[in-house]
Amino acid sequence: MVTIAVLLKQVPDTTARITVSDGRVDETAISTWVTSPYDEYALEVAIQHKEASGASITAITLGPPRADKVLKDAAALGVENLVRVWDDAWESLDSNQVQAALSTILEGVEADWIYCGKQSADRNQGSTGPGVAERLGMACIVEISDWDVTGAQPSFTRATSSGNERLAPTPPIVLTFTKTETELRRPNVRGIMAAKKANIEVVSADIGDAQVQVVAHNPPAQKPEGRKFEGAESVPEVVGLLRDEAKVI
Repeated sequence: MVTIAVLLKQVPDTTARITVSDGRVDETAISTWVTSPYDEYALEVAIQHKEASGASITAITLGPPRADKVLKDAAALGVENLVRVWDDAWESLDSNQVQAALSTILEGVEADWIYCGKQSADRNQGSTGPGVAERLGMACIVEISDWDVTGAQPSFTRATSSGNERLAPTPPIVLTFTKTETELRRPNVRGIMAAKKANIEVVSADIGDAQVQVVAHNPPAQKPEGRKFEGAESVPEVVGLLRDEAKVI
């Protein structure tokens, strides 16, 4: 049987207000957490692949207990195997430690196809897919924007400097996905109710030593208040500001 693993990350909702306290993002003040948007496209591909081939899907996330929600959401769409990677002794992991932990779990899953978003919506590093692929000794195709997983040989499209490139890779392989025009499916009531009973396997892994130390988080500088101009007589002043201050004309 074809085996698929999809990596999902829980991130603050893109509209959530982020506050910094004592030099760190205050996660307790974030009211809404969601699946990282790019990962949702990876999940959609995984489900389409399953529907076409009868594949088995394992959804994997790394995070504290609140991250169970992204797995439950995946279960509501038909994902049968759910794994959360965590250890209560972990605090702030760097990207290398995250990739090490995920790679260890993926070795046990022995997936043919590993899908994830091109980057997370919070850190935007884009290193998880390539980093996991390197550790597993697999090839990696990034920023896939279109796909066809309905046939015996799945194919994927990505943009290049010379146009779109269509690829038909041989597994095992890691693929990362960007946002597309594809409409993402949403769970129905039956799926949501079934997901409440879904079992989540919680595992830990060796993450090694951190190679990056975060000194401090700082909120962006506040934008100055806007200026309002009224009447035709203000046009010369506005034009002068746009030319000399904003330098847009």
